[in-house]
Amino acid sequence: MGSLLVEHTFLSSQKIQIVKGDITIESVDAIVNAANSHLQHGGGVAGAISRRGGPLIQQESDAWVREHGSVSHSEPAVTSGGELPCRYVIHAVGPVWGEGDEDAKLTSAVIGSLLTAERLSLTSIALPAISTGIFRFPVERAANLILDAIEGYFNEYPSSAINLVRLILYDQHTLDTFLKVWNERSWIL
Repeated sequence: MGSLLVEHTFLSSQKIQIVKGDITIESVDAIVNAANSHLQHGGGVAGAISRRGGPLIQQESDAWVREHGSVSHSEPAVTSGGELPCRYVIHAVGPVWGEGDEDAKLTSAVIGSLLTAERLSLTSIALPAISTGIFRFPVERAANLILDAIEGYFNEYPSSAINLVRLILYDQHTLDTFLKVWNERSWIL
């Protein structure tokens, strides 16, 4: 597990954390993969998850796409965790910067991941900074949207089984940006 940097507990006792670390070693019920709509896990977070999780994740992803078609922003795909310490990988498709309606698509990907975890009766989930890598979504904008989506989810579903959301950030620039946005939020007072 990574290094816990900040944590906030909502009135519902649900927690959100920012962690510096590697999402592929998180011992949570599910991790979120920042995926493309065809679930081809070649680079970035998806590539790291696929390499560490073993070939089963790509095999299950291919089977999912054959059965259901391309993955949408609001309805993530789910596979097993393969050789990862998590039970599931939730494959969320974030927007590519410049394709249009990016804010709504990123919010939809985060909420869709949380709703998927809820349907699976999971209690803990780890997310990366979806779309901020090869999809070029501006990090500060993504940080605000991702934190808003998680806060909104907990406010709307205070009795959700999910009691822990960990934002797992790897590179220093993304981490610094998320911490800056975190520190500007009124709920940390």
